Amino acid sequence: MRWSRTLLNTLRDNPQDAEINSHKLLIRAGLARKLAGGLYTFMPLGLRTLHKISAIVRDEMNKAEAQEILMPALQPSELWERSGRLETMGPGMFKLKDRAERLMALGPTHEEVVTELLSNEINSYRQLPCTVYQIQTKFRDEIRPRFGLMRAKEFIMKDAYSFDASMDDADKSYKAMYNAYVRIFNRCGLDARPVEADTGDIGGQWSHEFMVLADSGEDGIVDCAACGYAANQEKAERIIPEKEAQLCPAIEEIETPGIKTIDQLVSFLKCKSSAFIKTLIYLADDQPVVIIIPGNRALNEHKLKRVLQAKKLEMADDATILSVTGATAGFAGPVGLSVKIFADNSLKNATNLITGANKADSHIKNVDIERDTDVTAYEDLVIVTAGDCCPRCRERMQIKRGIEVGHVFKLGTKYTEAFEAKYLNDKGESLEMVMGCYGIGVTRTLQAVIEQSNDKDGIIWPISVAPFAITILNLDPSDDQVNNVVDGLEKELTDHNLDVFIDDRNERPGVKFKDADLIGCPLRVVVGARGLKNNSIEIKQRSSKKNTQVPVEEAAKSIIQLAEEMFQRCNS
Repeated sequence: MRWSRTLLNTLRDNPQDAEINSHKLLIRAGLARKLAGGLYTFMPLGLRTLHKISAIVRDEMNKAEAQEILMPALQPSELWERSGRLETMGPGMFKLKDRAERLMALGPTHEEVVTELLSNEINSYRQLPCTVYQIQTKFRDEIRPRFGLMRAKEFIMKDAYSFDASMDDADKSYKAMYNAYVRIFNRCGLDARPVEADTGDIGGQWSHEFMVLADSGEDGIVDCAACGYAANQEKAERIIPEKEAQLCPAIEEIETPGIKTIDQLVSFLKCKSSAFIKTLIYLADDQPVVIIIPGNRALNEHKLKRVLQAKKLEMADDATILSVTGATAGFAGPVGLSVKIFADNSLKNATNLITGANKADSHIKNVDIERDTDVTAYEDLVIVTAGDCCPRCRERMQIKRGIEVGHVFKLGTKYTEAFEAKYLNDKGESLEMVMGCYGIGVTRTLQAVIEQSNDKDGIIWPISVAPFAITILNLDPSDDQVNNVVDGLEKELTDHNLDVFIDDRNERPGVKFKDADLIGCPLRVVVGARGLKNNSIEIKQRSSKKNTQVPVEEAAKSIIQLAEEMFQRCNS
């Protein structure tokens, strides 16, 4: 392919709305163009990389004996009502009505559709196990689209679904997909780490996220260097060092006029934030509950939702807070309340604490949790932070940042029960199929590669997903000898199934070198009249600072050998 006949414009300056390197480089290298917030058009080079990632995903899915299908993106809302997710997915779904006023949804995922499908196609244990997958556009109405393809309203995802006859068989399907994901991300040149994860609105019993470590990542990863435990912060657990109950004076009221927040209390009472009880009022399926956690910790709503087994969880409004506590927000406390109270594990046997007095402009001190409150249950309710103790080995953990590129779930029978997706076993008994689901953000993977592999000059593509393996810079496009050498190289390389991009523009060499670094093809070959006078061609790997001069007659062989070595590294 020749630059002069390609729809490709590079940019010298960063786009104003781009916050992270990969988003900046995606636009500057001409791989994609923004249509509106969260909506992007893939340009020719970007689409080539997208197709290469999809080909790797498709190859590994097929090797794992998954069968490719294609389901409608437009889905009847009745399917989502049957699973109960029409309400729980809420404003995150794009909803519309057809001309018959029938409510429809643009699919953010396809658990409902595929379960309905397989419930009608599978009726015997002889048809199991069965795993199907698709690579398709998804739609999610993100509150704040950002970071380019990382958080978009429309994106391409590979979603796969396994159906098995038993939990043991489902574990085998899960492991097969897990291993396929490891290979996929390795082949894409990514350092992606599997971590334990929350199942969220999709539900199920167990899941792992595949996270690309990057400082710009939106997700926190809790990591234990001692034993290898890793989980995202939504899921991560911790061990609480046991503490003995201590004597505590009687409760004493303190006047705190207009002082509502922990930070204000810390300043006013000259105490550490850990000396306070943070009291939060929530509505769980429209029923009020009280949550208490240490003043220096943040509530993990994902954990709380699991503990309460709530379909809907939201912060209580002012009227509910007043009704439950007798005070306005900021002065609530757990002492004397009659509703259910759930406390973080770290508060067990805690004494000498300060909390709201359930009275305007007042707090109380010397609170003994066991003596002064009626806690319904102690649970793990807070977000794990750096320095917390590992639940496996009790060593201190650290926090890293990551980009989620894949997610695998053990769903169990959540959907197959809802859709009566059953099979007959060898005894003629009718049983629900056991299900798993597995997603890869294909467009997000593209940008994650850029985020993890770049330098100050541009992208450094792994050869497996680069738009072109080789870029040839023709420094003298008006010179017949140079053109003949370039054409000959192109033919030899393409005959060896290597894709070649030729910069044949009438531009200064400096512009071509800068654009080559920006676009980031793995191998750069420079052909110019000056070099040919010495029978020399320059070869340089994008990931290296060194360049090599080779005789013209040996150039193709050297390039092919380098490319093969780079492919082997990606596939190892």
